[in-house]
Amino acid sequence: MSVSYRWVIVATGALMSCVAIGAMFSLAIFQEPVATATGWSHVGIASAMTLNFIVMGFGGFLWGAASDRFGPRIVVLIGAVLLGLALVLASRAQTLLQFQLTYGIFVGLAASTFFAPMIATTIGWFDENRGLAVSLVSAGMGVAPMTISPFARWLISTYEWRPAMLIIGVAVWVLLIPAAFLVRRPPAEAVETSADFVAEGAKPRLSQVFLSPQFIVLGLTFFACCAAHSGPIFHMVSYATICGVAPMAAVSIYSVEGLAGLGGRLLYGSLADRIGVKPVLIAGLLVQAAALATYLFVSRLGEFYALAIIFGSAYGGVMPLYAVLAREYFGPRILGTVFGAATMLSSLGMAFGPLVGGWIFDTFANYSWLFIGSAMVGLGAAAIALAFPPLARREQEAVLGMSS
Repeated sequence: MSVSYRWVIVATGALMSCVAIGAMFSLAIFQEPVATATGWSHVGIASAMTLNFIVMGFGGFLWGAASDRFGPRIVVLIGAVLLGLALVLASRAQTLLQFQLTYGIFVGLAASTFFAPMIATTIGWFDENRGLAVSLVSAGMGVAPMTISPFARWLISTYEWRPAMLIIGVAVWVLLIPAAFLVRRPPAEAVETSADFVAEGAKPRLSQVFLSPQFIVLGLTFFACCAAHSGPIFHMVSYATICGVAPMAAVSIYSVEGLAGLGGRLLYGSLADRIGVKPVLIAGLLVQAAALATYLFVSRLGEFYALAIIFGSAYGGVMPLYAVLAREYFGPRILGTVFGAATMLSSLGMAFGPLVGGWIFDTFANYSWLFIGSAMVGLGAAAIALAFPPLARREQEAVLGMSS
């Protein structure tokens, strides 16, 4: 198959991440209308997102392993069908428990079929510029707030929340089912390259992988990073509204974050290809922590926009770098499994934010402690990332360069 097909894989992965993650995160847009129409509590609705992340985490590990064994196409095809069905069923929920089960469990299970399998597949197609390629696929997540979120807000304003969610579910089927048939395994020659963690041609035991310093630091950093930013992202629209920003303008802050995340993915991915993944990752984590603390001091729309650019570019930029590190440490043969396991830990981190943020608001009627706690966890993520073991291949190249 032509090597140029790799860019079809990138475009397909970007579309899938945009639609799947955008549909899942649209709960942030639905939260207030659903609470107003049904009388359900904010923390009850937000707990559906917590379930999303928990189920998405375990699902990412299982779907990543399935992708390694059966190929990515069948995995993403199942996900496309299930995601649309989950949204349709959630739109018909009559009780909070029904909503939590359909949106929280089925949407999370479906969304997990796309991220780890498509990232692993994309990396398998590229020997060079992996950081940029993965960033482009992940950029779909940045496009989602600029497309799915305003679309959801418009649908809610026009049709109310139930028809709006139903329409989004049908749109998922229309877009993702055909796209799934474009997904292909990487060429055989791209899958045979070695990694730093294992010897040439070896396939390590998973227990060896998951107990290695490389995976432990990768998983803990990913967990803390996502635990830091998930709550502020999910509750940003509500926080801006409390500060006096109009509802549609508050949604636009979410969109600015997404646009900044798109630029951040391209910038951080390109920098990682040039100067290395670890220093770029640590710098991004520090910027994220500083931005989270700064949200305590903003209240005007312009200030929200300015900080959204910094915050969005930081958390958006670092997210694809974990996959690149996983590929460089563990190689492509088990990448779906390894990155799926790392994604499981990150999703568990993501699960805390929406629930804790909802509890903080219900308890204190403000979000101050959410941003304070998130900034501290963000600093912890940067500290953990300092412990990443050096890449043996990079060290060998440096020695060869010095000797020559």
